[in-house]
Amino acid sequence: MFDIVPLIDALGEGPVAALFGLITGIVFGIAAQRSSFCLRAATVEFARGQLGSRMAVWFLTFSTALVWVQGARLMGWFSPDDARMMAVAGSWSGAIIGGLMFGAGMVLARGCSGRLLVLAATGNLRSVVSGLIFAVVAQMSLHGWLSPLRDRLAQLWVTPGGRNVDMLGWLGLPDATGFVIGLIFAVLALYVSWKNRISARTLVFASGVGFAVAVGWVLTYTLAQSAFEPVNVTSATFSGPSANTLMFFLIPDPALEFDVGLVPGVVIGAFLAALVGRELKFQGFDGAAAMQRSMIGAVLMGFGAMLAGGCAIGAGVTGGSIFAATAWLALLCMWIGGVITDWLVDQAGATKTAAA
Repeated sequence: MFDIVPLIDALGEGPVAALFGLITGIVFGIAAQRSSFCLRAATVEFARGQLGSRMAVWFLTFSTALVWVQGARLMGWFSPDDARMMAVAGSWSGAIIGGLMFGAGMVLARGCSGRLLVLAATGNLRSVVSGLIFAVVAQMSLHGWLSPLRDRLAQLWVTPGGRNVDMLGWLGLPDATGFVIGLIFAVLALYVSWKNRISARTLVFASGVGFAVAVGWVLTYTLAQSAFEPVNVTSATFSGPSANTLMFFLIPDPALEFDVGLVPGVVIGAFLAALVGRELKFQGFDGAAAMQRSMIGAVLMGFGAMLAGGCAIGAGVTGGSIFAATAWLALLCMWIGGVITDWLVDQAGATKTAAA
């Protein structure tokens, strides 16, 4: 699409990858902060029989990611076959178990991992604590004490052939099908937005979150086509990158890569958006019970995301945009886990309190 060889020659492949992660993260951070994008908020609305503003924002993000990513695919700017998520075997069992755990965790922590990162950048100390726990548990699940358990659960049921399943290819559908599906979701998103009188500004920023996903895919794909060393073709996700960014600051001579630029980019983008919007504000926990609940939720999200192959963004939007079958299954299970947890914890608790 564009020649980045001069940039690689000037900076090196690692710094360019980190720069691309930074760009993707800044776009994501600004858009997510201004639109209040959060899968947890959307699932809670759904669990309570509402098709409200948070559902509208989620549909806008998801549909925009589908349209832009599948559009880039048709233009030849990106190939899902080269994506890291497609190039390795997917785990059906991991998507189910991890998705349910992540869904439960995001309701308990009152925010998915991406939302926690955005809120942390605006001064929310609850999100700082929960986000750090999420990153530590994700790292433990990737390379630490929890990795054997994660591997065991993931290997219970995997996709055949050593690769994930491309839903469109598996069904034998034309290449343009993904783009058409994205347009259908976009019509639904606009209808829900119209019903909830979503402002034009929110429409733009909610769509910007999905656009950031497409930016990440195209940039890493372009780098992979020009780099001498193998480059992971990936985009926005916050399970592996959170763990990798944590280790970047803890070990000597860390390697620069897309993941390392992504997380700081989100923090910078969200901070700047909150600063302009005058929404910077320190917030803490409301008590020990709230802190305990958030910590449990962060642990469930950290392990669940690594088991499911991604978080609410990584599997739910980024993986969904390339029609990775396990990503769609993980997203479904995140919704189910979130809805059930809201029923059992928040709604049941509110009912007991009212009865008392």
